[in-house]
Amino acid sequence: MVSAEDIEEASRAIDSAFVNTPQFEDDALCAAVGRRLIVKVETLNPVRSFKGRGADHFMRGLAPGRHVVCASAGNFGLALAWAANRHGVTVTVHCAENANAVKLARMRSLGAQLEVGGQDFDEAKERALRHAGEDRAAVFVEDGDHPRITAGAGTIAPELAALAPDTVLVPVGNGALVNGVGTWFKARSPRTRVVGVCAAGAPAMALSWRAGEAVTTPTVRTAADGVAVRVPVPGALTTMLEVVDDMLLVDETAIGRAQALAHEHLGLVLEPAGAVALAAVPGFGAGERPAVVLTGGNQAPR
Repeated sequence: MVSAEDIEEASRAIDSAFVNTPQFEDDALCAAVGRRLIVKVETLNPVRSFKGRGADHFMRGLAPGRHVVCASAGNFGLALAWAANRHGVTVTVHCAENANAVKLARMRSLGAQLEVGGQDFDEAKERALRHAGEDRAAVFVEDGDHPRITAGAGTIAPELAALAPDTVLVPVGNGALVNGVGTWFKARSPRTRVVGVCAAGAPAMALSWRAGEAVTTPTVRTAADGVAVRVPVPGALTTMLEVVDDMLLVDETAIGRAQALAHEHLGLVLEPAGAVALAAVPGFGAGERPAVVLTGGNQAPR
């Protein structure tokens, strides 16, 4: 388990390129969705996603010269590659055959060694685990299952707290972000609700939270590759059951509309996973003023 103190320590340590990101209300966007809301923009940094927070914090805990192995749909691996360059570490990223081409190109440009294979993220993760098991020098790290990564992602929470949202809407993939945010708010502002949002085409984490146990789905069907999880991380689920107040599902139409709204009113090109939380705002609880975390922008403009 990560503590609020761990998250506050991470806030002081993480590279300044990733912390204190823009957060504000936009009148036109609020009018378009029919309520007041706060947006927190996590795309204006060297890796274009919130993943840089956890990756940098994780790498600071490793000795130089180590070799990290991970699986990633793209943004986690990209963030690890960026941090590896700055902390004297090498990284191999296992990606599925259908991984986002923009993310693959950016990982290569940052010096990551890529291993591409498997039909989806979870098959790529199996390949990464085999790789790490065969290489004694390798350190396997799973997004959602390492305390320093969760603590790094959680640094979003104390920043948002300054604007006093009623609820924070957070996209859910493997769970590091929602668990870090939820942990901090439960300790420091328990009246603030933390709500996770999954793509309806990748509902494993939401189904697991509702069931109180891991629920694996046979397939995923969503453009939101960054949250396309079909096999829950057990440790992440355990924490989610303690710190997350609700879980929502949004369909592909809602995600596409959220991308369009972010581009029209905020000038942001969000990838589908980056728009998942915004997609949950229309029809959300009356009277609440939520904060929405816009988590990723590694996509070519349409």
